Amino acid sequence: TYYRLTAAESYLTATMTERFDCYYCRDKLHGKKYVKKDDKHMCVKCFDKLCANTCAECKRPIGADAKELHHKNRYWHEDCFRCAKCYKPLASEPFSARDDGKIMCGKCGAREDGNRCQGCYKVVMPGTKSVEYKNKVWHEDCFTCFDCKQPIGTKSFLTKGEDVYCSGCHDKKFAKKCFHCKQPITSGGISYQEQPWHSDCFVCRTCRKPLAEARFTSHENNVYCVDCYKTDVAKKCHGCKNPITGFGHGTNVVNYEGYAWHEYCFTCKRCSLSLANKRFVISGDNIYCPDCAKKL
Repeated sequence: TYYRLTAAESYLTATMTERFDCYYCRDKLHGKKYVKKDDKHMCVKCFDKLCANTCAECKRPIGADAKELHHKNRYWHEDCFRCAKCYKPLASEPFSARDDGKIMCGKCGAREDGNRCQGCYKVVMPGTKSVEYKNKVWHEDCFTCFDCKQPIGTKSFLTKGEDVYCSGCHDKKFAKKCFHCKQPITSGGISYQEQPWHSDCFVCRTCRKPLAEARFTSHENNVYCVDCYKTDVAKKCHGCKNPITGFGHGTNVVNYEGYAWHEYCFTCKRCSLSLANKRFVISGDNIYCPDCAKKL
């Protein structure tokens, strides 16, 4: 059986303004806080020492200033009234009292009973439509997705911790999102520059050719196959007029005043001396080493 307590109680009353004495020590209570229990008026000190109930959890007296909870002739400090398994505070929550005296929240109590629904914590009666998973049981209508709250029924589901999700909600909440289309990746996928992609999204920007198992390069967050990069994106060498792709031979590039050369094309027009990282002279579309420039 599951119970719910009313608000915690406190014995402490208002300050006494009329003259009378503590029932036990006979101290005057005029102008002092006092406690009334069993029609007896007493000072706070005598109440704590002689009349306070003992907390069933911590075994200490429940003083006049403390909030007291009680159930079936047992008493607790408000902070001591917790689930014996998960330690969740139960002052305003449904709970069950076990035969061994332990107090448990609904969820932990259902686990202990074994035949209680993990959703509503009520007993699953024999013959009732139910779902069993990892030695736990639910009423069929209580076995719902943690996110959308819809019954799972015969649909596939996944778990995260102790929560159950339908496939759609699990993918939406936990699956990696494709860098290109921003939709969940439910199976497969590839990773590029630490970003996940659907295989179908990882295609050449121009010709839409799949690039999962092909050579490719990227430019401004777009990916291209080698052929499309050469024809549509790559700079053209000012020397040989071919694309500067960065693939294989000719990876290094020389840039000067908006023009680009393969490193191996950046040579003196007259003597063919490589001028990369050296002084040079430009005349028209041609470049020369300083010596050949003087001769010309």
